[in-house]
Amino acid sequence: MKPFRFVKSSYSADSADCVEVARNVPGAVAVRDSKDVAGPVIRVTPAAWAAFSSGVTDEP
Repeated sequence: MKPFRFVKSSYSADSADCVEVARNVPGAVAVRDSKDVAGPVIRVTPAAWAAFSSGVTDEP
C-alpha cells in the first residue's frame, strides 16, 4: 500500500487545531490530528468520507 500523503484541511484556521486528510490511496481516505502526526489514523471509504464531509459542511 502506498503511504498516505496528508494535507491540512482547507477549513482549518491558522491555529494548530485542525485535521489532515489523505486521499491519495485508492479505496481509502485517512484522517488524523495535525498535532499528533504519529498518533492514530482513521481510515474510511471514499463514500463514507463524502457523506461525512457533506453533512458537516452543509449550512443550516
